[in-house]
Amino acid sequence: MKLTFLGTGTSFGVPQLGCNCAVCRSPDPRDRRTRVGAVVETNAGTRILIDTPPELRLQLVAAGIDRVDAVLFTHDHADHTHGIDDIRAITVRRSGPLPIYAAEETLAGLRHKFNYIFDDSVRVLPGTSKPEGKTHAITAGVPFTVGDIEVIPVAVPHGAVTVLGFRIGPLAYVTDAKVVPDDALARLKGASVLVINALFRTEHPTHLSIPEAVRVANAIGAERTYLTHLTHDNFHADLEAELPRGIAPAFDGLTVRID
Repeated sequence: MKLTFLGTGTSFGVPQLGCNCAVCRSPDPRDRRTRVGAVVETNAGTRILIDTPPELRLQLVAAGIDRVDAVLFTHDHADHTHGIDDIRAITVRRSGPLPIYAAEETLAGLRHKFNYIFDDSVRVLPGTSKPEGKTHAITAGVPFTVGDIEVIPVAVPHGAVTVLGFRIGPLAYVTDAKVVPDDALARLKGASVLVINALFRTEHPTHLSIPEAVRVANAIGAERTYLTHLTHDNFHADLEAELPRGIAPAFDGLTVRID
């Protein structure tokens, strides 16, 4: 299995618009972070896209990815969904609509914001196109299958919102969590690779802080943990140097092989 980090930044992205801090001016390409998204690919060739961040087209081009077999959504916040129109370049080359998996409340938000995609009564003019997606409501704890991949949704709180993380074989993927409850920990334990969000060094009302994310990583016990959803508060190199062994900040374009 291969994991590709398309984007690893907070909802503001890095550099942050209007900011002149040292990290936002950093020449290190690892300090340039687009909004969070990822692709998981099996050895058999099944590809799953997790979220559609606003920079999706640029991210997929940079990663050399021109095909996916399904999209999983963690939740419907703008930084995780507002690149959804970019799947049009994928669906125009498919023989059928692209499967889209999310919790029912996330699907309801997508239908409201992007009704032209999901409303079959919206017809495109000859010579034009729109994204073609078929929605599938998923429930925390109930596995589903895409190609040769079994996915288990895992519910975690994100302030007043419930976000779905995903257990995909040896991979545990969680973003935008404030805490990881015991039942979620139980589903994530045993993963060899963990992806977990980490915002500031101080506590935040809707996100894990870096110290909190490290504690969650220790509780799950994965061989390798990658922090994502990072802000401009840290240079990548400095954060990498101070984190415990086995825990590292991810960066845009990073690919990870998972046995």
